[in-house]
Amino acid sequence: MQGKLYLCATPIGNLDDITLRVLNTLKEVDLIAAEDTRHSIKLLNHFDIKTPMTSYHEFNKVEKARYLVEKMKEGTNIALITDAGTPGISDPGEELVKQCYEAGIELTSLPGPAACITALTISGMATRRFAFEAFLPSDKKEKQRILEELKSETRTIILYEAPHRLVRTLEELLEALGNRRITICRELTKKYETAFRTTFQGALDHFETEEPRGECVIVIEGKSPEEIKKEKEQTWEAMSLTEHMDVYLSQGIEKKEAMKRRTAGSESGMCIRCFWMSRNREFEKKMCRWLLSEMTGGTSSFLQKNYRQITKKQQMS
Repeated sequence: MQGKLYLCATPIGNLDDITLRVLNTLKEVDLIAAEDTRHSIKLLNHFDIKTPMTSYHEFNKVEKARYLVEKMKEGTNIALITDAGTPGISDPGEELVKQCYEAGIELTSLPGPAACITALTISGMATRRFAFEAFLPSDKKEKQRILEELKSETRTIILYEAPHRLVRTLEELLEALGNRRITICRELTKKYETAFRTTFQGALDHFETEEPRGECVIVIEGKSPEEIKKEKEQTWEAMSLTEHMDVYLSQGIEKKEAMKRRTAGSESGMCIRCFWMSRNREFEKKMCRWLLSEMTGGTSSFLQKNYRQITKKQQMS
């Protein structure tokens, strides 16, 4: 009979947060796979758990996962624990779960503490929709790609960061996302737990005189739909008439209909009068002549009127 894998959530700070189910499981399984045995032995000693341990961490996760899967095939029941929190969330447990599925090994998760959820619930940010990014990648190109994606993220964003990298990460986030509202949580579930509500710039000002300490969870306000809509409108209005036409034509809209939409200002709320703001008056005149030559039907009188207005204004200036 095959063994089973138990993903056991452990406390993220306060040992009283461990569940009775996890305690019983850790005592009953044949082997405990721990991210750091030196750290986890303190937890086991506190609760008088004598089950043997083996190391399972980022640097041996693939090969060791194969070994653990073979042990479970032989009938060994294994509990997986991380240094703190729920296995599989931003830790090597993900690889072991994957290999268990591939090998047909039964597994289950014993729910419990998770720093990302704990921080989110006390952050004061929107909780219905959120994006968990864990630690930003160390690779510069990959990090830049993630930051670029987060620029338009409307959900609340959750990141982890170590204290010695916190300031640099805040600077990168400020540059990429703008001065958003954030909550920095540290010492979660412990006596000196803090949830520092501020902005990126406010946090940077704060850490000029205060040294960051402890692992941090950064909860970031998502971009509002209104802000995204405003940026799109500003981008559209900054485009030239020719660029507008190219957009319409790329959407499969016929040239005549595209010019109607542009001159009517159906998306930008603008019309040919916006040409008055242009510095190139000769270009204005050429574009008006082009439009008049291309257009037929009910809008031609509208264009003629605007063309006369533009010409008159140019003569006056």
